[in-house]
Amino acid sequence: MYRRYEIQRVRPGPIHALLIFVLFAGALFGLGGRAYACGNNNDVHWRELFHDQGPLFDSDPEPASGASVTLTLRVCYHDITSANIVYYDAATGSETWVPMSWVSTDPTGQFDYWQGTIGDVGSTELQYWFQINDGTATAWYNAAGPSSTEPASTDSDNFYIIPGFTTPDWMKNGVGYQIFPDRFYDGNTSNDITTDEYSYGGCETEQGNWVSGYTSVEASVSGCNSEVFFGGDLVGIQDKLSYIKQTLGANIIYINPIFASPTNHKYDTANYYQVDPAFGTNTDLQNLIAAIHSSSNGPEGYVILDGVFNHTGDTNCWFGKYTYWNETCASSGAYQSQSSQYYDYYTFPSWPTEYSDFLGVCGTSSAGICSMPKLDYGASGSPVREQIYGSSTSVMQTYLQAPYGIDGWRLDAAQYIDAGGNGGSDATNHQIMQEMRAAVTAVNPNAEILGEYWGDASAWLDDGTEWDSAMNYNGFTNPVSEWICGVDENDNSNSIDTSQFATWLWDTRADLPWNVQEVMTNELGTHDTTRFATRCSWTDGWGTYLGMFMQFTYVGTPMIYYGDEYGMLGGADPENRHTFDWSDATTANAGVALAQQLIGIRNKYAALRTGSFIPVIPDMVGDLYGTSGVYAFARVDQNNRIVVVLNNTSSTQSGVAVPVWLAGDAVGSTVTDLVTGTQYTVYSNGGRGYVNVTVQGHYGVILEQ
Repeated sequence: MYRRYEIQRVRPGPIHALLIFVLFAGALFGLGGRAYACGNNNDVHWRELFHDQGPLFDSDPEPASGASVTLTLRVCYHDITSANIVYYDAATGSETWVPMSWVSTDPTGQFDYWQGTIGDVGSTELQYWFQINDGTATAWYNAAGPSSTEPASTDSDNFYIIPGFTTPDWMKNGVGYQIFPDRFYDGNTSNDITTDEYSYGGCETEQGNWVSGYTSVEASVSGCNSEVFFGGDLVGIQDKLSYIKQTLGANIIYINPIFASPTNHKYDTANYYQVDPAFGTNTDLQNLIAAIHSSSNGPEGYVILDGVFNHTGDTNCWFGKYTYWNETCASSGAYQSQSSQYYDYYTFPSWPTEYSDFLGVCGTSSAGICSMPKLDYGASGSPVREQIYGSSTSVMQTYLQAPYGIDGWRLDAAQYIDAGGNGGSDATNHQIMQEMRAAVTAVNPNAEILGEYWGDASAWLDDGTEWDSAMNYNGFTNPVSEWICGVDENDNSNSIDTSQFATWLWDTRADLPWNVQEVMTNELGTHDTTRFATRCSWTDGWGTYLGMFMQFTYVGTPMIYYGDEYGMLGGADPENRHTFDWSDATTANAGVALAQQLIGIRNKYAALRTGSFIPVIPDMVGDLYGTSGVYAFARVDQNNRIVVVLNNTSSTQSGVAVPVWLAGDAVGSTVTDLVTGTQYTVYSNGGRGYVNVTVQGHYGVILEQ
C-alpha cells in the first residue's frame, strides 16, 4: 500500500563483506568498546535489524519451483535469543515457521547474522516475514521494517518469493534513454513532413524550424500542435548512438511510438505493421535495432518499443473514420460498416456516432479523445487478442521475432486495456495482461514488459504473472520532484521534507517484489510530464544534478528522458517535447559530464545495480542525526559497501556526520568519494564508525569501500 505522508519508524541499516569469512570475526577483530546497549536484556533493538533480498541476505531471490532458499537476518551484536522465518502459502492457506540460528558476527563487531532455510519453496507465491525475540520481548520485521505487532499473512508489505518469476538481468544492470523520435535528430531530410503536406483533424501539417537552443514547438494555428513536425527519424537515432552508448554510457533505448500515424506523437496508430514514413522504413528499424544490439559502437544495447494497444487511431484501417494520407485499406473499417470484419474490434453504444475512445465515449458528454477509438479485447481468443499478441503474426510477436528482435514492450495506458469499452483495471484487464505475458515470454523469455501506471502498480506486479515492471512515477519521479523541486511531476506546488521523502521511498519499495524493484524505471521526467529542469526552476543545473545523483544510485533502472541530462527546459505537453540541442551534447556541458561520470560509476559497481538498499540518514528508526536536508543510503553486496549522501539545500554542508557503521564500515578504515576522489577516515563515536564529509549544495558524494 502507499502511505504517502505517514511518518513512521523509518528503516534499517548495514551489512558486512563476506559472511563465510566472518564466522570467526569476533576473535579476529575484537568486539569491545561499545557504548550502545545491545544484549540479552528483553529489548530487541530495531535500528540494527535488517533484511532485504539483495545478494547478502537471500541466497536465491529468483528461485525455480522446488528450490531451497536461505534467508539471512542482521541484528545487533548478541542482542537476540531466537528468531524465526514465518511464511504463508496462499495456495494452501497455511503458515509455516522456520527456526533461525546464529551463523556469524560482522567484522566490525556491530552485528550478528542469523539464518534459516525454506527447504522447498514449492511452485506458488509465498509471503514471508520474521519474528525476533530477546527473552520476553518480540519484534516483527517485513519489507515495511520493524514492528511491535505481527503483520497479516497477506500484508502487501511482506517479502515475496515467487518461484519461476524472473525479471530481465539486462534491465537490472542497464541504463535507459528515452527518445521522442520527431525531436531527437533528423538523419534523413528526404522524409521530412513539409508544411501543408496533408491535413488531419482540421489542421494542416507544419514543418518546424530546428535550430539550436530552446526551439519553439508551438503550431502557428491554435490547437494543431500534433501536426508540427521537425524531421527526427530512425536514421537520426542510429546516427547518434555514439552519443548515447559511448559519451553517456546508456545501453537501453526506449523509443516512443514509431508506427504509421498522422500526428507527430504517434499515439494514434494507423498501421502497427508499418514504420511511419516520416521516421523511415521497416528496414531502417531493423538496421537501428541491429546497431543498438551491436557492441562495436559502445556497450551491447537493448530496444524497448512503445506499444499503444489500448486504442488505435481513427485513421487505422480497422476503424476507418478517416484515411491516413498514404494508407490504402483492403476492406471497410468498423466506422464505415457494421458488416466490417473489424466491427467487433471496437465498442459502439450507437453506431457510428458513439464509440468508446481513450478516456471516454466519443459522441457523448463523456467524450475523451475521439481520434483514439478504444479497442475491445472481448473474450480469450478474440480477434483483437490474436491480432495484438496471441498469434505468431500478431503485433507484439512480430517485432520480438526476426528480422527485428526487439527486447521489450512499454505498454501505453496499460491499465485501460479491457473488453466491452470498459475503463480497465478489472479482472479482464489482468487476464489480458497474463495472456500477454505468456505470449511475449514464449517468444523471448528475457523480454521486458514495462507497464505505464502513475500510481501503485503492485496489482500488476506482485505475483509475477503480468508485467515485469512499471514506469516509477509513484516511487521515484513524484517523490524526487517534490523533495528537490517542491512541486509534483506536473509542476503543481507541493514540497516534502527529508523524513517524508524517506518514508515515501520506503513504502513504495515495500509494495513490490525485490526483482521488480530492480527493474522499475526511474525517470526524472517523461514525454507526459513537465521537464525536470523546469520543475526545479533551473539555476545553474542544481535540480538536475541532485536528481541525477539519486537516479543513478537508487534501486531500479535509470531512464533518461532525452535532453534531461543537459537540463532541457519545457512545461506541459507539447512543451516537454522540444528538439534536442546538439550543441549541448558534449561533456563541456556540466550536466552531460556528470551524467557520464555517474553512469560510469553505476556501471562499474554492481552494488549500485543489484545490491541491498540500507537507509542511513534517516536511519532505521527515523533518526535524522540532526542533519537538515541530507538524505543518505547504502548500497552493498559481497564486494563493495557504497554510501550515497545527498544535500538538498542550497549551501555547501561541511562536517556532515554520516553513520557509515550502518553500512558495515569499520572504525579506522578509509572510504573514497567516487565523484571527487576525496578520501575520508572512519572515526569512532561510541564505538561505531562515522565519517565527516563535505557536500556541495544540491549535490552528492558517493563513498566507496
